[in-house]
Amino acid sequence: MTMGDPIQLKDEGNKHFQAGDIDKAIECYTKAIKECKDKNTLAVIHRNRSACYLKKVSTIDIDAADIKALYRRCQALEKLGKLDMAFKDVQRCATLEPKNKTFLETLRRLGAEIQAKLKTTFSTDSRVQNMFDILLNEEMEKDKREKAANNLIVLSREDAGAERIFQNNGVPLLLNMIETGKPEMILAAIRTLSGMCTGHKARAMAIIHMVGVDKMCSIMAIDNEEIALATCNLFQCINDSLTGGDSREYGKEEALVLDASKDLKTILLSLLEMVASKKVSGHGRDQALNLLTKNVPRKDRKDKNNSRTLFTIDQGLKKILKVCGQVPELPDQLPLTENTQLIASVLLNKLYDDLTCDPERNNFRDVCDEYIKSKIDPNNMDKTLHAVNVISGLLQGPFDVGNALVGHQGIMEMMVALCGSEREVDQMVAVEALIHSSTKMSRASFIITNGVSLLKDIYKKTTNERIKIRALVGLCKLGSAGGDDYSLRQFAEGSTEKLAKQCRKWLCNPQIDTKTRKWAIEGLAYLSNDADVKDDFVEDELALKAMFELAKSRDKTILYAVACTLVNCTNCYDKKEIIPELVQLAKFSKQHVPEQHPKDKKDFIEKRVKRLLKAGVTSALAVMVKADSSILTDQTKEMLARVFLALSEDARDRGTIVAQGGGKALIPLALEGTDTGKVKASHALAKIAAVSNPEIAFPGERMYEVVRPLVSLLHTDREGIQNFEALKGLTNLAGYSEKLRKKIVKEKALPDIENYMFEEQDQIRQAATECMCNLVTCKEVQDRYLEDGNDKMKLLVLLCGEDDDKLQIAAGGALAMITAAQKKLCTKLTRVTPQWLEILQRLCLHTNPNIQHRGIVIVYNMLNSDDNELAKKLIESEMLEILSVIGKAADNPKRQEVIDAARACLVKAMDLDLIKPFTSPS
Repeated sequence: MTMGDPIQLKDEGNKHFQAGDIDKAIECYTKAIKECKDKNTLAVIHRNRSACYLKKVSTIDIDAADIKALYRRCQALEKLGKLDMAFKDVQRCATLEPKNKTFLETLRRLGAEIQAKLKTTFSTDSRVQNMFDILLNEEMEKDKREKAANNLIVLSREDAGAERIFQNNGVPLLLNMIETGKPEMILAAIRTLSGMCTGHKARAMAIIHMVGVDKMCSIMAIDNEEIALATCNLFQCINDSLTGGDSREYGKEEALVLDASKDLKTILLSLLEMVASKKVSGHGRDQALNLLTKNVPRKDRKDKNNSRTLFTIDQGLKKILKVCGQVPELPDQLPLTENTQLIASVLLNKLYDDLTCDPERNNFRDVCDEYIKSKIDPNNMDKTLHAVNVISGLLQGPFDVGNALVGHQGIMEMMVALCGSEREVDQMVAVEALIHSSTKMSRASFIITNGVSLLKDIYKKTTNERIKIRALVGLCKLGSAGGDDYSLRQFAEGSTEKLAKQCRKWLCNPQIDTKTRKWAIEGLAYLSNDADVKDDFVEDELALKAMFELAKSRDKTILYAVACTLVNCTNCYDKKEIIPELVQLAKFSKQHVPEQHPKDKKDFIEKRVKRLLKAGVTSALAVMVKADSSILTDQTKEMLARVFLALSEDARDRGTIVAQGGGKALIPLALEGTDTGKVKASHALAKIAAVSNPEIAFPGERMYEVVRPLVSLLHTDREGIQNFEALKGLTNLAGYSEKLRKKIVKEKALPDIENYMFEEQDQIRQAATECMCNLVTCKEVQDRYLEDGNDKMKLLVLLCGEDDDKLQIAAGGALAMITAAQKKLCTKLTRVTPQWLEILQRLCLHTNPNIQHRGIVIVYNMLNSDDNELAKKLIESEMLEILSVIGKAADNPKRQEVIDAARACLVKAMDLDLIKPFTSPS
């Protein structure tokens, strides 16, 4: 043969390989590789040569004397790149022949190679150094620096990487990045520090001392939303690591050194300093307030210690009140964002809520009262406005405190006087305070008696649209006391619709500033209790879209009003049960009876839902859920969850919801919030999961996050419809991938699913059985069926005997798959109930080919189960006749699966010598 023909060399190699001469085969393949030019052939030859190397590896099971073979295996392993295994082999060679120079040389060389490889693969050290060099080099191209920044952040998120950065002088280098003053560099440095502080108390404490709390605060104070948010996140990571978000075990000495209380106090005081400091940007102030809201009040009411709250009130309550009192229209105010003052109100509410006794509450009220008194000055209008605004802030936070203050001597009169002032800003502040105090629970009898006439007066007289809208909202608020009760209309018939029409007009007018248009939504939030108003509003697509645009804007103070309006439009609030007997009684005793408006009936609600979806409500909700702020309270989250559930009622709309990001948005609502909110969001998730491709509805890792909310709906204290739809959703997920099945098992769903297979209610029982059918390929599930002392197997067999096609398909499918996977279960199947054979025969004779096919597959599995007694018993029963009739039938595309399965059973029975081959008549 010619030296250079790779094909011939390959064939030659194959011959040697088959003859067992592996070394010769390797020689031929190596030559062929040198000669070969064709890509595909080359791939084949490489594969063959690898097979030779592997063969050499596996043929020797070391006989110590066979050193040559051992050394050859070492060479083979080295060629395959398995250096550590090759090193072990040559190490043994060298132990057996310590003087052999070749062995010693190879040992040294492999040792060095392994070291080098470790350095390049695992040496994050050189990588870390390299990243910092790139980042701190002014000349380097922008995209290279961006990439290095990203790599650094990713590296800091795993513990080993974070430790490497820390050990390699990382913190001073990160500080250098911050000193550049470039936003992208600051962001990368802060995010890297967050990674390094997560879940590691000792490292977090070291970083606080190296960077300094003041330094972190000054970075958070920069006027850049992204940087403020990233620094807030850094503080949160530090707080979690210092307060026990760290799972490490420390010894006694370390625990003493790691006493974090001092650092936590320093951080708390520094954040309170930021709250009222002029040097801090609006974004920085928002994040300081958010951090206080999240970390000061107790997370758990069982914890009796509220000292952090008392300390915060003592050191910082006046500072928070100062923020509430700012009047952005006046000169010389603190920098604020649209959200700052509402975030401050939310914080005040949380602090007040965290108090445990009357003396603590009285102290809180006294501090507020004193603060306001100190600001009221008849000779200084601006100072007085500040006082009125503080009251507004309290009314939007701890309402009782604000309400008590409004009732104090002289406060109301002052507000009325301001309403009559020449300055627009005086009127604005006063009218807003009036609105916030206009509720039925108002302590100021003045509001109850004069509120409506005062506001009507302002509404009619003012030419200023901004004041007009605010006065109108006050009227709406005082007027909407009847809820959706049709007969309690405060205003004369029709005027509610007139007011709402005016609100919609303002809402759609881009000439009016956002802050004022926001008040138009506040008005609609009250007016949309009225069914005529809801119906008109959803017909007005421009107004809907204007509301959704505002909901997506940076101003988050609007979230609550938008959520209220949507809850009203979709009627997803808790309905009051009206009991007919009581209605008769009430009418008889001339009491007021709540009535339902015709437009609050089901078909009207459905039409409204369709309109909202068409106008793009889902994408607005998705943005609202993402609000990174304490303004998104649990109460608001619950309302958003209610709206989502109402929107996903009709299966045909769920595709639209998924397409606009609704699936993703529901997950956070299902994981945190009020109990009711979490259940409603989980229920909406279940509806979506039941009919969607999980990869599209919940992209990436999110599909695994959906499992827990669905499993939570299987609780027996949940409603039947929730159990049912959760089972449908889990069935769809379980049919999707092994990883999802494992996650369902890990979330402890199996006992609940098994219980529902015993359920009286047909649909729930069927859904549970279908879910189990999709889970039986999971090893953990099979193990439960293999265990003794339970009725799981018996139940599956008996469900196959029920007279319900869908149930039989599910139970039969589960049995067919589980007996194929675990042969032992074939024998167990015959012991769980004496009816097993009869049930199996009924499956095999079923008129529905889907059920029949499952039955015959079970029979095949039993014949194939290595239990000869069982196989014999089956063939000696009528089963043989059933199989023969089906198997001998002519081919038929509609029933082919069934016919083929029966024939496979007959062939198996012949293999087992249980029947003789058919002879065809001559």
